Amino acid sequence: MKLQEKKFYPWIVVGLLWVVALLNYMDRQMLSTMQMNIANDITALQNAEAFGALMAIFLWVYGFFSPFSGAVADRMSRKWLIVGSLGVWSAVTFLMGYCTEFSQLMWLRGIMGISEALYIPSALSLIADFFTGKGRSLAIGLHMTGLYCGQALGGFGALVATSWSWQSTFHWFGIIGVVYAFILIFLLFEKEGRGSQKASGTNKQIGPKAKESVIQSLAAVLSNVAFWVILFFFATSSIPGWATKNWLPTLFRDNLNMGMEWAGPMATLTIAVSSFIGVMLGGPLSDRWVKKNVRGRIYTSAIGLAMMIPSLVLIGLAHNAVLSILAGLLFGVGYGMFDANNMPILCQFVSSRQRAMAYGFMNSLGVIMGAVTTQVLGGLSESIGLGKCFALMGIILLIALILQLGVLKPESDDKDGEETDNESRRALDLEAETAEA
Repeated sequence: MKLQEKKFYPWIVVGLLWVVALLNYMDRQMLSTMQMNIANDITALQNAEAFGALMAIFLWVYGFFSPFSGAVADRMSRKWLIVGSLGVWSAVTFLMGYCTEFSQLMWLRGIMGISEALYIPSALSLIADFFTGKGRSLAIGLHMTGLYCGQALGGFGALVATSWSWQSTFHWFGIIGVVYAFILIFLLFEKEGRGSQKASGTNKQIGPKAKESVIQSLAAVLSNVAFWVILFFFATSSIPGWATKNWLPTLFRDNLNMGMEWAGPMATLTIAVSSFIGVMLGGPLSDRWVKKNVRGRIYTSAIGLAMMIPSLVLIGLAHNAVLSILAGLLFGVGYGMFDANNMPILCQFVSSRQRAMAYGFMNSLGVIMGAVTTQVLGGLSESIGLGKCFALMGIILLIALILQLGVLKPESDDKDGEETDNESRRALDLEAETAEA
């Protein structure tokens, strides 16, 4: 029996992609904590606004290409998109170690944005296809912990760069990514039966799903009111999400009067560890709750969102290490519970034919909001202060929480199952009408 035919293979997919997710965030995150190391050689990075622009260019490019990458992932082999994406951004990471000018860093961060945009929609739609219903939130949540761990390891960039050099740090992590891309060629496989629909309540394939053009898929996604609500709360949560990724080390350094070699790991580890805990709580809770109440995933996500609101105020205003860490832990647990359920909630309202495209739009707007936030915070950090900016983000999340609970009312846990049930009912009705005639 082939590896991909074994019952445990879906969990192997999660494990394989977990490493890719780790590299995805680690490679992009290292730059934020190695700012001062690189600035010794590239003096433009000593300016906070220039650094904000460098971090933002990745997000702008990533956000612009995400919808297109989602549309591609709905129609091409996700395996090869993942392998290619990893190989390109790892090569870019390697090349960043040779940069001597600010403009070179800007170009490479832009290319990294294009390559990394292909990964998340492909990976999450692949996992969602392998886990229909049972275990879906846990599987997706576990994959997302790879992002958190990558963020945490990226936080050690300044420490590693101090021990070696920032050039060697980029070189070695780039090489690791390229090697792992070759390993995936032999171990990662596409979901068998992709593009076919299942009989209701079984795993039996009953025929191919009707193929859609990009325009048809786009129209189906954009005409879905629930998708716009999901898009809104995903995008608004991205504001503090990206703020903690790119500016929390700086905030801790300023508020707690410590060096970046300690502020970086403290900030990233606090969020990463607590987000992992949030996933391990929110994933199983959602998978169990949805069996008793179809809105269980939404309620679990809302609990996480509600936890993030007061934590942002405390993160921004606390000038005590213990309070700052406690606030970061509360934020991370809430974010993990929220993050583990975004794709599972999307699956309740959007067919698998359009999920990668839909998540691509979510990723796009979320990252664009992150780009705006990252760049704006670069300017506001020297005027009103980062702390007050973090505290004000809680108000935006409160609006998202109200919309999430007030509007999202799914009819089933999987849109494909709902569509199949509707088709079965229509077929039975047609048979009954034919018999009467």
